[in-house]
Amino acid sequence: MHNNVNQHGRSAEPGVASEGIAPYGDAHRGIAAKRKKTTTARISQMRVDGEKIAVLTAYDATFAAAADAAGVDCIMVGDSLGMVCQGRTTTVGVSLEDMLYHTRCVSQGIARADGSALIIADLPFGSYQQSNEQAIASAVQLMQAGAHMVKLEGGDWWTVDIVEFLVQRGIPVCAHLRLTPQTVSALGGYRVQGRSEEAAEKLRVDAGALDNAGASMMVLEMIPTELATSITSEMKSCATIGIGAGSGTAGQVLVMHDMLGINLGRMAKFVRNFMRDAEDVPTAFAAYVAAVKDGSFPDDKLHGFL
Repeated sequence: MHNNVNQHGRSAEPGVASEGIAPYGDAHRGIAAKRKKTTTARISQMRVDGEKIAVLTAYDATFAAAADAAGVDCIMVGDSLGMVCQGRTTTVGVSLEDMLYHTRCVSQGIARADGSALIIADLPFGSYQQSNEQAIASAVQLMQAGAHMVKLEGGDWWTVDIVEFLVQRGIPVCAHLRLTPQTVSALGGYRVQGRSEEAAEKLRVDAGALDNAGASMMVLEMIPTELATSITSEMKSCATIGIGAGSGTAGQVLVMHDMLGINLGRMAKFVRNFMRDAEDVPTAFAAYVAAVKDGSFPDDKLHGFL
């Protein structure tokens, strides 16, 4: 007579859930070694040490836990969810309530997996532009939902003022400079920014001001590789995270759906499909992390802009 024995050495009757086995997978299983929590101090040290920072978006508990297990340093709950989850054509329609829901999902997934990734949540369009008071009210809600850092777009004086206001009150901030999806219409569409001498100088000035205001991280999106590398070298303490900004930044970020080769539009030049050579999603996540860490992604000739 066959005796069913589970991995804990206890007998299990056919069709009966074994003791200690979670019904939708054990979030702890498969993690080879427990990593230390990723903190703002850890990000700062990685920047100093020259260790590349691997950032990936996620919008739910399961994918967040899988990304964490693959070694992703930071998980970004981006307002890109408006496009990849909600089917919108821009991020403008994403509400603070949407961001709170998805931030809670990601936070609970990381907690269930006893994960280590730092969670960055976007302040959506209209949730911080009105005043410093509006910005901190929105940021506090995101932090209470499980975020460890909030992200906001823009580099004008009022954005710098908001960053400083939030940082002084204990809220870590990730800035975001051109291309800024929330203001894509004002920028003339999804195109490379900072190509003219005047535009490049403004980006330098804005980046320096955000660095001085206390931003811990700064996403540089769709700007020439040489400019992004130069801005990175000028930062006093802020870690730059590139997306379509070449290999010279302190780290990289991609939208999860893009790097898995699935989206509702045309794949951007700066994206690499890591699912193409992977047997499953966790393997693709691990390949992404490895490629960011060893510098093989992005390849400036394939993914960068002049």
